[in-house]
Amino acid sequence: MAKKTVKITLVRSPIGTMERHRQCLTGLGLRRVRHSVELEDTPEVRGMINKVRYMLSVEGED
Repeated sequence: MAKKTVKITLVRSPIGTMERHRQCLTGLGLRRVRHSVELEDTPEVRGMINKVRYMLSVEGED
């Protein structure tokens, strides 16, 4: 069975945001605006996505 993945794209600049939110973006592997990564859909990744959802575009969610 294939592992479920989620594709996330940074659509808003992290300049001026809280340090913890910038750390979440680094943890997700996002480096710059319009940069996309595909990650395994785990509770840990979902938690980071939910914290910085206002800066992201998320594809592949149910």
